[in-house]
Amino acid sequence: MIRYIIYGIVGLAVIGLMMQLFLNTIGFLFQLFVAAIFGLAIFGLFYYFILGGRNKSSDAKKYKQAVRQSKSKYTHHQQTPNVKHSQPSSLKKKSKKRPAHLRVIDGNKSKSKKAGF
Repeated sequence: MIRYIIYGIVGLAVIGLMMQLFLNTIGFLFQLFVAAIFGLAIFGLFYYFILGGRNKSSDAKKYKQAVRQSKSKYTHHQQTPNVKHSQPSSLKKKSKKRPAHLRVIDGNKSKSKKAGF
């Protein structure tokens, strides 16, 4: 019995949407646009106040701190030196390899590595 009532309501809704689409197309599209904007606003508020306030994991905080420290350490404001035109030397300069710019703040040293075979 309830199934037929639900089918009837859905059928009337489909008929109403088709009539609105064919008879008042601009109004129908405007209603869809307003509903989408309203839904996005509700979702944005929900996400900002409910989900955005959660505490982030400590690993994410430590990673962000390491990135911040590495940026401050390796960002140098270099001045362009005066270039002297000289003959290239026959000796090749040894290229210095830069270390990895992120450092580990806190690692899991107590856990042993286990192979998952």
